[in-house]
Amino acid sequence: MRYRTLPRTGWTISEVGYGMWGMGGWADSNDEESAAALDRAIALGCTFFDTAWVYGVGRSERLLGAALRRHPGQPLIVASKIPPKNMSWPTVAGVPLADVYPADHIRAYTEKTLDNLGLPRLDLQQFHVWNDEWASDPAWQRAVARLKDEGLVRAMGISVNRWEPSNVLKALETGLIDTVQVVYNIFDQAPEDDLFPYCQARGIGIIARVPLDEGSLTGTLTPTSTWPAGDWRNKYFSADTLPDTLARVERLIPLLPAGMTLSELALRFILGHPAVTTTIPGMRRVGHVEQNLAVSDGRPLPPRLRDALRAHRWERIPQGPL
Repeated sequence: MRYRTLPRTGWTISEVGYGMWGMGGWADSNDEESAAALDRAIALGCTFFDTAWVYGVGRSERLLGAALRRHPGQPLIVASKIPPKNMSWPTVAGVPLADVYPADHIRAYTEKTLDNLGLPRLDLQQFHVWNDEWASDPAWQRAVARLKDEGLVRAMGISVNRWEPSNVLKALETGLIDTVQVVYNIFDQAPEDDLFPYCQARGIGIIARVPLDEGSLTGTLTPTSTWPAGDWRNKYFSADTLPDTLARVERLIPLLPAGMTLSELALRFILGHPAVTTTIPGMRRVGHVEQNLAVSDGRPLPPRLRDALRAHRWERIPQGPL
C-alpha cells in the first residue's frame, strides 16, 4: 500500500481507501462478510475509511466502530457524513440552509455518529449534500467552527452532489473546508476542469468517490443485470441508462493492457491524477478488498493510455441521490 498526505491536516492516509455505503445500505450486504473485509483491508494497510449515518441508518458506522475495537492502536482515519435534515438527495437550488443543515442538526448527527463509532472525536466530518447558495450563511460556519473548537471533529469536508463538481467552490473560499468528496472516474472527468486545480492551489484534499461507477467499471454488468427490490442500483442502471452504460464500457475493453482488469484500469486512472488524495471503492467482500488494494503499487498507467482514456469522458445530467 502506498500513502499520500492529506493537505492541511498532515495526515498520512492510504491512497486507496474504503467506501462503506454498500455494506450499510445495499440490499445484499452481509455483516459477517463486511467485518471480514474490513479486517482484511486493515491487514493490507488501508487506513482511510469513509462511512455515513445514512448508510443503513448507522449500520455502516457501527460496523466500522466494531472493526476499530478489533484493531486498537492502528493509525486509522475515520470519515463520516451528516445527512440533510430533510433527507433529500441531492439538494436542489432554492432550498434554505435551515431546512437541510441547521446548527442543532449538524451537532446532533455528529454526536450520533460518534456514538455509533464508539469514538470521542471524529477525524473527518462531511456534509452529505451541498449547495453553494449556502456558502456565505454564517450559521453553518459557526457550527463547523464549534465542532472543531470543542474537539468533536478534527477536520471538515463536503461531499458534493453527483455530477456537480463545481458546486462547492464558494464554500471552499471560507477556509473552513479541508476536503471535497467528488464523483471522479473514467466516465466522470469533469472535476479536472475547475475543482482539482482550485484544491491543488489551496491545499484541499480530494476524496474520489464512485471510482467504479457503481459497478459498471468492473465489467461484470450485463443487459439482464438486476438487484433486489429497493436497491438503488435498479434506478442508477435503469432500462433507459443501462444499455448506454454497457456500450461505453465495451468501448474501453480494447484499451486494456494484457493481464489488467477493467476495475484495475479504472482505479489506476484515478490515482494518476496528482490532485487525488485517496479513492474509496465500495468493498463488501475480502476478494474485493484484495483486488482493489493491490492497485496501490506505484505503477502508473502509460501516458498514451491515460490520454486515450480521456476520450471516454461522459457528460451526464445531474440526477439521483448521493
